[in-house]
Formats: sequence, structure tokens, C-alpha cells
Amino acid sequence: MATLFRESSPAASPPVPADVPAALDTLVMLTPLAATKVNEIRDAEAIEAEMGLRLRVVGGGCAGFSYDLYFDTATEVDQQFEVEGVKVVVDEMSLMYLVGTQVDYVEGLQGAGFKFQNPNVKSTCGCGSSFSV
Repeated sequence: MATLFRESSPAASPPVPADVPAALDTLVMLTPLAATKVNEIRDAEAIEAEMGLRLRVVGGGCAGFSYDLYFDTATEVDQQFEVEGVKVVVDEMSLMYLVGTQVDYVEGLQGAGFKFQNPNVKSTCGCGSSFSV
């Protein structure tokens, strides 16, 4: 398992109501730039085709949760879908925190990495590495 990046970000839009059905490929979105970068990493590290990009919410950090992003094989309890040509794998527990999240790739003076725009986030910690819902 190669970890790609962990980060959090404040809410960018209102949360998705629980009673609104969503197609699997719209539960979590990747921007075209993020998808391109994921595929570049996959090629550079010779990641096997059956492995998907796992998006996971893990406990930890001063605000309660943080993101984990890496290549992994799916299990029976995972949701699998394709977004912008990238196979995405999310466990059911993480999915309830990720509904409506958009993953982007940004480059700036402080470095480059994947950025999460999660409408479910209520607050982030001072350092920006964790969030709460």
C-alpha cells in the first residue's frame, strides 16, 4: 500500500441531504487534474491494474478525523466505482463522511498534493490536517 496524501479542508458547499439518492460515481468526485495525477502516480509506481484508489476517513488528529488516500485492492464490504477513469474504492464507514466530496490536485508555494473539498466538514484544526463533522 502506497500512501499518496493525507489532508483536510473546510466545507465548500452545503451538505448533501440524506434523502437525496446519488449515483455511486457522484458520491465522491475527482477533478480531471486529480485523475490525471492519480494515473501518473499509478504508472510511475507500476501499481497493478486491479488496485483502486482507496479513499478513507480515519480517526486521529486534533479535530477528530483525517483523510487517507492510497492504492489498495477492494474487499467484499467496499463500494467500488469509476470516476474520471480512476477506479475508486471506499469502505462503507468512510463513505458516509465522504458523500459529496471532491478531490482536487493543487500546486502552490507550499507544495503540491491532493485537496479535499468536503461539504460535511463542520470545522478543521488549526494546522489543517484534521477535521470534524
